[in-house]
Amino acid sequence: MGRYTGPVCRLCRREGLKLFLKGTRCDTPKCAIERREGVPGMHPFRKGKASEYAIRLREKQKVKRYYGIFERQFRKYFEMAGRKSGNTGDALMSLIERRLDNVVTRLGFAVSRAGARQLIGHGHVTVNGRKVDISSFLVRPGDAVAVKDREHSKKLAASVLEMEGMPPVPDWLERVTADPPEGRVSRLPSTQDISLPVNPQLIVELLSR
Repeated sequence: MGRYTGPVCRLCRREGLKLFLKGTRCDTPKCAIERREGVPGMHPFRKGKASEYAIRLREKQKVKRYYGIFERQFRKYFEMAGRKSGNTGDALMSLIERRLDNVVTRLGFAVSRAGARQLIGHGHVTVNGRKVDISSFLVRPGDAVAVKDREHSKKLAASVLEMEGMPPVPDWLERVTADPPEGRVSRLPSTQDISLPVNPQLIVELLSR
């Protein structure tokens, strides 16, 4: 299956909550959830109670759409989380949260994860001083994520940093006042650091069947 190229507001409406796929625009009256009720399609209001499978599927789809992950990638993260000690659901969310496109967004260098993927793919981001153009790159504690030290790259990041209404930097990251803009990974993210309201245990139950 290829990448979804349709209107992303449909994805938010389908999940019934704001996934912030358009960044700060989702906090404005232009947000589709604010203007239209129900899920997209011919039957926006469906009768009956959702099955146990449907409830768990929606949790998985919510995470995939929020972070912009394919099914194969998601399964890979689940396998990696299963090999770690402790709670598999917590390990899964921690792994996904460590993706470079998510880190760039959370540091405020891009308005959305889609924008962060474009920024990374065009070579505007470095990790520990080296260019990284892979959005799925997993950062580690102590890593320094910065905008490339060139005029065009710094201008792109500055235009986002100057925007109003951008969410604060989470506790597991630290944005350093520098030129070019830079951030550091202080520690591994925990479930309390996840900005998306999700129950990881339901996802584990679905994928463990």
